[in-house]
Amino acid sequence: MKKWQYVMMTSVVGSALLLGACGNDNAAKDSSSSSSSSSTSSSEKLEGKIAGDGSSTVSPIMEGIVEEYAATQPNVQVSVGVSGTGGGFEKFINGETDFSNASRPVKEEEAEKLKEKGIDYTQFEIAYDGISIVVNKNNDWIEDITTKQLEEIWLDNGKKKKWSDINKDWPNEEIKFYSPGTDSGTYDYFVNDVLEEKQLDKSATLSEDDNVLVKGVEADKNAIGFFGFAYYLANKDKLKIVKINGVEPTHDTIQSGEYTPLSRPLFVYAKNKSLEEPAMYDFMSYTLKHAGEMAESVGYVKSPDDVYKKIKQHLKI
Repeated sequence: MKKWQYVMMTSVVGSALLLGACGNDNAAKDSSSSSSSSSTSSSEKLEGKIAGDGSSTVSPIMEGIVEEYAATQPNVQVSVGVSGTGGGFEKFINGETDFSNASRPVKEEEAEKLKEKGIDYTQFEIAYDGISIVVNKNNDWIEDITTKQLEEIWLDNGKKKKWSDINKDWPNEEIKFYSPGTDSGTYDYFVNDVLEEKQLDKSATLSEDDNVLVKGVEADKNAIGFFGFAYYLANKDKLKIVKINGVEPTHDTIQSGEYTPLSRPLFVYAKNKSLEEPAMYDFMSYTLKHAGEMAESVGYVKSPDDVYKKIKQHLKI
């Protein structure tokens, strides 16, 4: 099972049911019963420190939520780092964070390490994204490419690659690649679902900071890059979007699944032990209540209403 079919199953089955098999949810459920009085509908003022890290793709959503949450609970300090999905999971495993933002599901080896450390957790789906393929504004030879061409462009072939190697009518100029770093869930998703686990071009400039990728593509006529849809929208005046199989990433094509294979769900993983703390429970409740709205406001696509309904029921909010 691959591509959009996999994403839809993750949404409707995996995320809606919160992937209970990935971690023991009992602590989270117990905490929801004992801590429900501390939800954001209460006037009670809380204190505490909460730490999160992870995906740069998810970051705009969580940073917006953190900023708005501070107005409701000013004495709860929430910090959010951006180490990439893989880097975020490392900190989560090491006990450095209470929640981890991810643009892909937790890997088997990561889940095993969490189990070894005795860390139970819950996965929450908060939005959808469409990985956006971008080129320089002055690129006048690419408008629409097939999935096969996308693979040919990005697969490593052991030598410097020119545009004319892909299409003889394209310039005889070397392609310059800009990609998220190997700790990024966006990198993992692209390699696994587009390149089918083959090597991405080794000449690519890699960075966990999507702004670095934006600037790289903006500065070079022969550049191509990819990152989350929100970052394209924020920089669409500087970059040119590329259609895949005739489909441009938009709110509607991402939500409908038409933009395939580059549509995918976004997640937040919460440590169940941390959810026993009133401040963390309150913050996560607030996050789940407002994730869809915030996702839309920063350029992503909210998940189906049923997903949010079920995860809210999970925390009894």
